Amino acid sequence: MSTNAAICKKIVSLYPDIGICGIDINVLWDTKEKTWRVHLKKETHELDHYLSTLDANRCVEGKECVSLGLEIAQLQRNIEGRQF
Repeated sequence: MSTNAAICKKIVSLYPDIGICGIDINVLWDTKEKTWRVHLKKETHELDHYLSTLDANRCVEGKECVSLGLEIAQLQRNIEGRQF
């Protein structure tokens, strides 16, 4: 099982312009939903993305980060003032 630190480190390695773990990126295990909650913040924009354990593990292992990548791309577009 992935850890919040491993998921955050992977996000920063893929998207270094997003921010810093613990400041702009927080990854927490949601015990109620049994999923990882990735909270991203950049300037005045914020985004919560939920990753299943399987998706989190695949992302950390470098196999696939599609859903998270799409969410981060949308956040970047919002920051730049572009709509999808």
